[in-house]
Amino acid sequence: MAALFLKRLTLQTVKSENSCIRCFGKHILQKTAPAQSSPIASAPRLSFLIHAKAFSTAEDTQNEGKKTKKNKTAFSNVGRKISQRIIHLFDEKGNDLGNMHRANVIRLMDERDLRLVQRNTSTEPAEYQLMTGLQILQERQRLREMEKANPKTGPTLRKELILSSNIGQHDLDTKTKQIQQWIKKKHLVQITIKKGKNIDVSENEMEEIFHQILQTMPGIATFSSRPQAVQGGKALMCVLRALSKNEEKAYKETQETQERDTLNKDHGNDKESNVLHQ
Repeated sequence: MAALFLKRLTLQTVKSENSCIRCFGKHILQKTAPAQSSPIASAPRLSFLIHAKAFSTAEDTQNEGKKTKKNKTAFSNVGRKISQRIIHLFDEKGNDLGNMHRANVIRLMDERDLRLVQRNTSTEPAEYQLMTGLQILQERQRLREMEKANPKTGPTLRKELILSSNIGQHDLDTKTKQIQQWIKKKHLVQITIKKGKNIDVSENEMEEIFHQILQTMPGIATFSSRPQAVQGGKALMCVLRALSKNEEKAYKETQETQERDTLNKDHGNDKESNVLHQ
């Protein structure tokens, strides 16, 4: 009887344990259900990522647009990528062909084996021209030569220097070297010479300092404004500038002429001396 009671008690304990395990498993499943549904819950995060990507793409598109705009300004073959439906066309000889559909333009390009180049995009419709590869090459060379002949220069800087009329030769040489560097960089150089204290110096003597500085730069610099009295006659001021290309050319021609005249004169003197000896 006691053995039967123990057997029943054991079976009841096993059943209760199984029931607890099932409850615990159901509890775990309920807890893990939200974790399994995380793809759905992460949808807002995904939309946020998509939004961030879209923002980045828009920024990249703007950068690409800037690059495209920059490239369009260069003289190059457009090819078949004609953005406008109707364009104003010129042939390879410059003849006006009027407005034309881009499909007809492409057909002409294929028939004549020509390239398409933008002439003016500000007009409506935009102007294009058919050209040969050789014409494009020649036009690029011409544009490069024009850029070299007329380089874009920034605003001219003005450098200022104040000297004393009793400046020593060593200090003057140092300041002159600084002025030469500024002139080579195409700067304007404003020089002011003040009268030294307790020194009686004339304007001619002070002006001679300007000429001494200028003589160290033959064929390089000249007066932009000649020496003039300032500060009630207590100082003299002038402005030096670099020579222009035409002035440099004229200076070289003058020097060459003087050298030829000197050589001819010396040669003439040699002839006269030979005649006298004979």
